Amino acid sequence: MRIVAEHLTHIYNAKTPFAAKALDDVSLTIGEGEFFGIIGQTGSGKSTFVQHLNGLIRVPASLRRKKKKDDPTVLRAGEFDLTSKKTDFRALRRQVGMVFQYPENQLFAETVFEDVAFGYKNFAEGKPSPEETERAVREAIEAVGLPYGEIKDVSPFDLSGGQKRRVAIAGVIVTKPETLVLDEPAAGLDPIGKREVMELLHRLHESWCKTVVIVSHDMDEIAENCTRVAVFHEGKVKYVLPPRELFRRTEELLELGLDVPLTAKLCLALGRRGIDIDCDFTTEDFLRKVLARKKGGAC
Repeated sequence: MRIVAEHLTHIYNAKTPFAAKALDDVSLTIGEGEFFGIIGQTGSGKSTFVQHLNGLIRVPASLRRKKKKDDPTVLRAGEFDLTSKKTDFRALRRQVGMVFQYPENQLFAETVFEDVAFGYKNFAEGKPSPEETERAVREAIEAVGLPYGEIKDVSPFDLSGGQKRRVAIAGVIVTKPETLVLDEPAAGLDPIGKREVMELLHRLHESWCKTVVIVSHDMDEIAENCTRVAVFHEGKVKYVLPPRELFRRTEELLELGLDVPLTAKLCLALGRRGIDIDCDFTTEDFLRKVLARKKGGAC
C-alpha cells in the first residue's frame, strides 16, 4: 500500500482562540514495501500525521464536502481517498493497522483469544464464522511468536510485559493489514526486549504486512531498521532521506533539538580528529569500518 499526502494541514481547535496548527502543508510519500521511520520532537506533528493514515484523525468534514478537482490537498492510503466523504473507514482500518505506544495498556478481555479476536470480529469483511475467527486468531498469535495452545485461554493480565505487547500487536495484525503503523514500538523495554520487538517487526514485514511505519525517538532504532526517514519539525517535513544520508547531517539535527545515533556521534567526534569513517550508521557497519581502518584497510 502506497501512502501519499500532499499539502496536508491540520489545526486543532480550529476557529477558536485555542487553535494550534499541528500539520502545516505536509507532503510525504511512503512507498509500498518500505520500513519507514518518522522522527521529530514532541509537538512536531508526527503523531498527528500517522493518526490520519487510518482515519483516527480525519481530514475536516468541511473540506471533504467541498473538495474540488483543483483542491491541492491529497491524502491516499492505497485505494482509499481520505479526503472523500465516501471513504469506507472500516475497510481502511482493516488495511492500515495502528499500534499505539504501550499497546499492552489497551488489553481488556478475559482471555488472550478474546482480546485478539475483538479486532477481527470488528474489522473483518462480513460476519466471520467461529472457525474463521479461530483460524485468524491462531495465525496472528503464532505470527508474533507466542504458542497458541498454551496462551489462548490465559488472561492477558497474567502475562509478562513482553508477552502483553506481542498480544496487543496480534490484536492489530489479525486482519492482515497491508500497512502497520507503530508509535514507539519498543518504548519502555530493556535492550533485549527492544531487539526482540524489532526482530518481530522485520518478520512481520517480510511475511505479513507489506509496509511498516514506525514513529520513534530512538535514533539508533531508526538507523538500524529503516529504509527512509521523515523528519518533522514544527508541523512541517524537514527532510525525507535514507538513514545513511540523514545522519550525515548530525549538527543540523542537533540544532533542531533531535538526537542522533551513537554511531553518528562517534563519527562526528572522530571526524574532528581527522578520522573519517564512511558508514551507514548501523552498529555492525560502523564496527566493521573502524576495524578495517585499524588493520590498515579502507573505510
